[in-house]
Amino acid sequence: MTTLRLPGGATATRILGIGSTQPERVVTNDDLSKIMDTTDQWIRERVGIVERRFADKDESAEDMAVVAGSKALADAGLAPTDVDTVILANCTSVTPIPNGAAPVADRIGVRAAGAFDLNAACAGFCYALGVASDLVRSGSAGRVLVIGSEKLTDLVDPVDRANAIIFADGAGAAVVGPAEEAGIGPVVWGSAGDMVDMIGMRDGKYIFQEGQSVFRWATTQIAPIALRALDAAGIQPSDVDVLVPHQANLRIVEAIAKRLRAKGAREDMVVADDIVHSGNTSSASIPMALDHMRAGGRVHSGDVALLIGFGAGLSYAGQVVICP
Repeated sequence: MTTLRLPGGATATRILGIGSTQPERVVTNDDLSKIMDTTDQWIRERVGIVERRFADKDESAEDMAVVAGSKALADAGLAPTDVDTVILANCTSVTPIPNGAAPVADRIGVRAAGAFDLNAACAGFCYALGVASDLVRSGSAGRVLVIGSEKLTDLVDPVDRANAIIFADGAGAAVVGPAEEAGIGPVVWGSAGDMVDMIGMRDGKYIFQEGQSVFRWATTQIAPIALRALDAAGIQPSDVDVLVPHQANLRIVEAIAKRLRAKGAREDMVVADDIVHSGNTSSASIPMALDHMRAGGRVHSGDVALLIGFGAGLSYAGQVVICP
């Protein structure tokens, strides 16, 4: 019987660097009120958004992925040649063939990379982070560049007040590499395929979601999933310095934080609220929020962060990480 050789992987992994980017165009609630039946107060009260960023027509998700990925590499102090795998979390690609990861890797300078797209919608970054960590630990990859990049404005009806007020564009990235001590906990993931009709594409053209149904599901189901991620990492709610849920709706974020605090999380736990000025950017929202909080001095190297993504599918995933 032939015995196959298996590569020796790292005993643990960590995030080596992060980066993000957003389009320059800022769109306020008042701007949207000029083209649809809505108001600044109505939007703030229901989803907590004040403004968001929209990409220009000639600015693609791949363009933003290149910028965010390059920033993450620079933050890690690495050259493109130091990375051998690129994962692009994305659910808004208008051309599923070819994938976006390969040209993004090439434009960044990661030559002959293992490159693939991953679509778990708004849970995509956490899914990709889990895959990247496992690839490094198995020895299948040395260092992995994980990017979440979305141009949701390509898939949103611009006058649909239920969805156009929420979704926006942007990209966030992280570099995953080997470590002596664990800096990325086990991913806890799953799906609720029986709820697939809650978020999707209408007539194959525009994104839609059943807002109230998604709200009820997220505010009751995500906190228990987050607690599972903490248990998998062997830590308590009181150990969490930073909570970074997917930025779907500020009311959902606040509800998750409240439930975790009821389970022992600290009152001074920092809670991501990037949606206020960035909107919902799907797979980009978690790394972008983390990068913005670090730039603003709200997150520091060594902080314990709980990441939890959830979205269309319904798919969900989360893990504990140590901030770079």
